[in-house]
Amino acid sequence: MKPFQQLLLAPVALGMFSPLAASAADLNLDGINKYARPASAKSQNQVTSISQFSDVQPTEWAYQALSNLVEQYGCVAGYPDGTFRGKQPLSRWEAAALLNACLDRITEVTDELRRLMKEFEAELAVLKGRVDGLEAKVGELEASQFSTTTKLQGEANFVLGALSAGGDRNGPIAGVPTGLGRNTSDRYNQANGATTFSYDVRLNLLTSFTGKDLLYTRLRSGNFANAFGAGSGDPVNLTNLDKSSNGFGGSDGVGIDRLYYRFPVGKEFSFIVGPKARNTESLAVNPSVYNANILDYFSVHGAPGVYNKATGSLLAGIWKQNVKKGQGAFSFGASYVAQTGNVGTVYEGNPFACSGGEGGIGADCSRGNFLAQLNYTAPQWNISLAYRYGQAATNFRRSTGFAASNSSFLANGDSNNFAVNAYWQPKKPGFVPSLSVGWGINTLSGNDTRTTGAEFVQPYVTQSQSWFAGLQWSDVFAKGNAAGMAVGQGTFATQLSRGTNDNANTTPDDGNYVWEWWYRFRVSDNISVTPAIFYLSRPLGQNTGSDDTFNVFGGLVQTTFRF
Repeated sequence: MKPFQQLLLAPVALGMFSPLAASAADLNLDGINKYARPASAKSQNQVTSISQFSDVQPTEWAYQALSNLVEQYGCVAGYPDGTFRGKQPLSRWEAAALLNACLDRITEVTDELRRLMKEFEAELAVLKGRVDGLEAKVGELEASQFSTTTKLQGEANFVLGALSAGGDRNGPIAGVPTGLGRNTSDRYNQANGATTFSYDVRLNLLTSFTGKDLLYTRLRSGNFANAFGAGSGDPVNLTNLDKSSNGFGGSDGVGIDRLYYRFPVGKEFSFIVGPKARNTESLAVNPSVYNANILDYFSVHGAPGVYNKATGSLLAGIWKQNVKKGQGAFSFGASYVAQTGNVGTVYEGNPFACSGGEGGIGADCSRGNFLAQLNYTAPQWNISLAYRYGQAATNFRRSTGFAASNSSFLANGDSNNFAVNAYWQPKKPGFVPSLSVGWGINTLSGNDTRTTGAEFVQPYVTQSQSWFAGLQWSDVFAKGNAAGMAVGQGTFATQLSRGTNDNANTTPDDGNYVWEWWYRFRVSDNISVTPAIFYLSRPLGQNTGSDDTFNVFGGLVQTTFRF
């Protein structure tokens, strides 16, 4: 019992003795001792363990209290026959004697503590000095650190893998020198088929000034060069990985990849503003729970025309309905991104097209993206509807070779893009996987910058679609491990315009399929290893030819470190 527990016993003692004072005012401790001594000497024996009482069971309601009095303070005795007789009535005189015995033991304990403190006085003084010194050093560190509210988070990805093309298509392929052979797959393998080992690293600085806001700064670097389609010139952009940076200004270059500020307004609204932010990172809800992080196509939820990862000068607002935990809720988000919002030149002299040196915010060549998303989210499922308006020179992110090259005929045209997404996930990990699906449709029309004065001679894409479905299992074979697979079609042309060629065929043949399979081992809380394979059945789309084949197979091992 600690010394302050004496104070807890004081009210008990007062309550016990106050009636006695009325009838026996001359009672004192000596009298109590004289009263208690004969009884204890004749009929009771001191015990050191509660187990010595044969009639006391652990199920008794006061078992723990009696155990403490016997084993810690030694102020309770039993009868010679080894019983306690807990149900026997206790007179007030006996209660007073028991209380006095316990108080005597507390006094002995207190005296022992004083003796120990005196004996180790020098050691205690040294410890106090060390604690004071540590407090002073902590104060210096807090005063000199970069920010009391900034946290550093990092992620590094190592990727070892290769691509291999196959098929009987002959002839040239865009971006590949013609001297590498006649067969298209041979040419592609010569240009892109080497086994590579690359990295992508991201350092996140998370700063808060109020505890509810966020200033987000991300540094990024990598050395993927042209591995997995990371560089320019690869006609198969569906091989691009989700995490495959090539650095800033070349391999291993480090630069600011994100910079924005997010703050709440009330309980349901938040806003994001930044000179370098991304529309898909400013959504009210992520419309998918499929998170393989392998192929980039599956990270845009089957609708790359809407979720095109446009990055630039951004302003966004988010509303989330405030409901009780466990209830479904609506949410809505809208964002505007000017991909060339940092460029001050409005017009460089070309009356027919935007140049790379033109930009600004809200201008003809801002490469603006307006994205709006409406969601309803329940504890296990979600449905999302989204729309993106794309200004001149914005893209559909991932598509067939035909859709990508043919859309350049309308580089100055605007686009209207729609997406529907849904997901469902089980309450507990197990045999049943989560399911995520998405579908998108895109239309190209008009010319929202400058009139060319002429129609295109050959057919061009005016409508395209895309979709995906992904399955993911959690805690596969071991807790923390995961496995998944996904299938879909990258953006493919579904409608063409004749242009000025009245005899042109406007029925596209741009079908393709994308597959991926993966398994993620969790080595520790901070390290995971993910082997994966993927297959592109017809990544060139209509450019493959009606009677020819061209496909790409890829395999990799991705190791992720989080710190």
